Amino acid sequence: MKKIISVALLAFVFAASANAQLKLGVKGGINVTDMSLDNKVFDASNQAGYFFGPTVKFSLPIVGLGVDAAALYDHRSAKVGVEDKDNNLRGEETLKQDQVVVPINLRYGIGLGDSAEIFLFAGPQFGFNVGDKEQKLWNQAAEWKLKTSNFSINLGVGATVLKHLQVSANYNIACGKTGDIEASGVLKDVVKKDDVKNNAWQIAVAYYF
Repeated sequence: MKKIISVALLAFVFAASANAQLKLGVKGGINVTDMSLDNKVFDASNQAGYFFGPTVKFSLPIVGLGVDAAALYDHRSAKVGVEDKDNNLRGEETLKQDQVVVPINLRYGIGLGDSAEIFLFAGPQFGFNVGDKEQKLWNQAAEWKLKTSNFSINLGVGATVLKHLQVSANYNIACGKTGDIEASGVLKDVVKKDDVKNNAWQIAVAYYF
């Protein structure tokens, strides 16, 4: 019985491999930063960023499952202001983050004819900081310190048309803090240290050759 099951599993693996498709492509899109800060004296507003780079898609059309991965240059920014205890604005700066991100998503697609499909996807994303790790803010009164690397999760939906063009939208959720804001000098009476999470809504377009 075990031999029969083993042979059946091997047959399925070979059949799936024969029908598997590996496609290379390029991907780009925009980030709409959703930055959150623990301390209430900070106020963050959304700003658009961008990302681009090579991508690969591996699909098993028999079961509708697939995996996609990419290596993307990712730029994010958010405008942050700090208020004192009387709600007076003490300063405003744009925080920037430049990183190389590697998203790896599991996807499930539903075919809409021979040349189109819609799909859901989710998976981890690994980010590695390649920009300035420290930025002075509010005329040297505070310092923005980024972590060297970070981990996040993607949840999204997309569509493929004409077999090559893909459009998707997802929310990138930071797991753990992205960096710290440390205040000193004139701001020491307002806040000492604040954890920052840099989430983002993302809209992407990819073309697979």
